[in-house]
Amino acid sequence: MKKISIAIFLFITANAGAQTVSSYLEKIRNNSAALTAFFSQMPKGGDLHNHYSGSVYAETYFDIAVEKNFFINKETLELKQKKSANDTSKSWTDFATIQKDDLLSGYNEMPDLKLRLLQLWSAKDYNFISYPSYRQFFESFGHFDLPADYSYERGLKELKERAKSEHVAYIETMFRTIKCDKPVDDLFALNERLEQYQSERKDNLTDKLLDSIFSVIEKRDITECATNFNSYLEKLHTSMKIDDSVFTMRYQNFVLRFMNPVQLFTNLVIAFESANRSPLVVGVNIVAPEHEDVSMQDYWLHMQMFKYCHKKFPSVKYSMHAGELALGMVKPEELNWHINEAVYDAKANRIGHGVDLPYEKDCYSLLNYMKKNNIAVELNLYSNEFILKVKDDRHPIMLYKNSGVPIVISSDDAGVLRSNLTEQFVLLAKRYPGISYADIKKFVYNSIEYSFIEETAVKQKLKLQLDKDFKVFEQKILSLK
Repeated sequence: MKKISIAIFLFITANAGAQTVSSYLEKIRNNSAALTAFFSQMPKGGDLHNHYSGSVYAETYFDIAVEKNFFINKETLELKQKKSANDTSKSWTDFATIQKDDLLSGYNEMPDLKLRLLQLWSAKDYNFISYPSYRQFFESFGHFDLPADYSYERGLKELKERAKSEHVAYIETMFRTIKCDKPVDDLFALNERLEQYQSERKDNLTDKLLDSIFSVIEKRDITECATNFNSYLEKLHTSMKIDDSVFTMRYQNFVLRFMNPVQLFTNLVIAFESANRSPLVVGVNIVAPEHEDVSMQDYWLHMQMFKYCHKKFPSVKYSMHAGELALGMVKPEELNWHINEAVYDAKANRIGHGVDLPYEKDCYSLLNYMKKNNIAVELNLYSNEFILKVKDDRHPIMLYKNSGVPIVISSDDAGVLRSNLTEQFVLLAKRYPGISYADIKKFVYNSIEYSFIEETAVKQKLKLQLDKDFKVFEQKILSLK
């Protein structure tokens, strides 16, 4: 009886503490600085929607460009590893020459050049007037491709250190595409048939044709590409000691929506092969602007490809960017089916963004299905505001929450957006008073529960760590006067 009484007492005490913390949060709901202080200290669990290259800050890419002494066109800001013989323009020079000229002339050009690059490579100083915000965002990635290719050790360290400083214990990052030198261009003639089957929504014929393509590419030993990538990733992850007592990182492979169907399917099979063979690669995703022509045209076909790969690799989990669309971005009738297809047809384990939910066909049944099948949604508040101009009560977060769909809060591309995970929670608390401290705490635990971590012991360790960290955090808030 005594043990039971002690257990009840501890439960009541802990619950009372949480209630007091909840009261404190309600007092600071409209104070961004106070909210930032609160959420900077609050344990956040995991960041499940995290693009590696877009999460590294542009300053890091600039430092790499200088250290590698890349050539830069000072007018267009294009970067090259080497200057070709055809580059006769006086605008081309290398960073070492710029630094040397700065010392000799007394005029410091480098800071101005750095600022221009940061503005090109991210949302720094963006004014929401001179250029479409979605283009500013998506085009950033192409501009810093070269330094990003040399960033992996430094970038992973940056993500880890920033996460730990924000009390983030886990990152599941979309790391990079898998390069493969096994050509499949002789199969590109089949693209026309795939597109035809798509236009007629012939899923059985599509499945049979994908099966034929799979048989051909499998004979070309594309598994070698997957195993080589896994070996590289394991060596990188281990040598850098990414995992430690308070932090864990896992990786998602991804494919690009704008590839032609055969190439995309080949890349998807390699991505699934890789995830099937390594506990570090915990899932697969599909990325790139959802509203652009190829993405819209081939969306149904991409869902069929994921469905096919799920049959071949049933243990591999996958999240899908779905419904990252807003009214005006595409025709209204294109807003009513993407999440449905990702959830019902492609059988996604999680979806990312899900912003067009209110327009989706029979969205209430969709929400109920997601709740019953534990299909979590990764919500990226500032990203949705910047790219889609969707925020406040236009955002469907309360629809998800009130329907009982599991929610996780994530950062998307903190480097490009000049943001962090803390800011997402600040926006969450300030904009949605209907979301309580208990709800927020649940979202944090969801980020571990709905992660794709394969090792049971690792997931359990992260949950226990959250228990401990929340106890420390809540005591800290209770000590405030």
